[in-house]
Amino acid sequence: MIIPTNKQRIRFFGGYIDPLTMEETLNCVEEIIRRRIMTQHVVINVAKLVMMQKDGNLREAVNSCRLINCDGAGILWAARLLGFKIPERVAGIDLMLNLVKLAAEKKFRIFLLGATKEICLRVEHKFQQQYPGIQIVGCQDGYFKKEEELTVVEKIKDSCAEILFVALPSPKKEIFLNKYIQQMQVPFVMGVGGSFDVVAGKVKRAPKWMQDFGLEWFYRMISEPGRMWKRYLTTNTVFAWMVLKALVTGKKN
Repeated sequence: MIIPTNKQRIRFFGGYIDPLTMEETLNCVEEIIRRRIMTQHVVINVAKLVMMQKDGNLREAVNSCRLINCDGAGILWAARLLGFKIPERVAGIDLMLNLVKLAAEKKFRIFLLGATKEICLRVEHKFQQQYPGIQIVGCQDGYFKKEEELTVVEKIKDSCAEILFVALPSPKKEIFLNKYIQQMQVPFVMGVGGSFDVVAGKVKRAPKWMQDFGLEWFYRMISEPGRMWKRYLTTNTVFAWMVLKALVTGKKN
């Protein structure tokens, strides 16, 4: 994969990670847009990496991305424990917010895809309030049927967007983007998970001190126990076992 950086990509439990800081990632994205390199971005966290162990389609979609950041604190800690040099965590929502600021400064055009129509419109309004003059060239909810995918793809292409934020769940978003990135003709496309809900005020983000200590997953679990406890209990247990085996056997790629 060719990205505008001289840092060597890391292979970690069958997935790739680009060992970049937030600043390096932002510089990389700006160069990608300037050069119009069709790039799918993805972040890796514990849940996604565990899913990739059994889901070959998801693994292929993620590993084919030109730019892959380490999002989850668990990934960062485990990678460092196993000897990989990853400088810092680049949280997906923080990257998205920094890119919105960059887009406002550089006049890059943004398309919003995902969540409900109400949430999508609230996110658009919030960004426009924060950055008057920002170019939001499209807003499409994520509740479209499979037979409507091509219509959505054409809508995105016709918008001439340069940044596409996609708030769809995994693995749907990774597979959708991987399938249609060339047809959409957007230089930089990024899955942002539940970030639209946070920006719109529907979901609260963890306090800053919990973010700094890598405890956002715990905050989400106690905030939404009915939905999140099983996911985190299952994936975190599997991941801990993967790391333990790697420490014993030395197999971590």
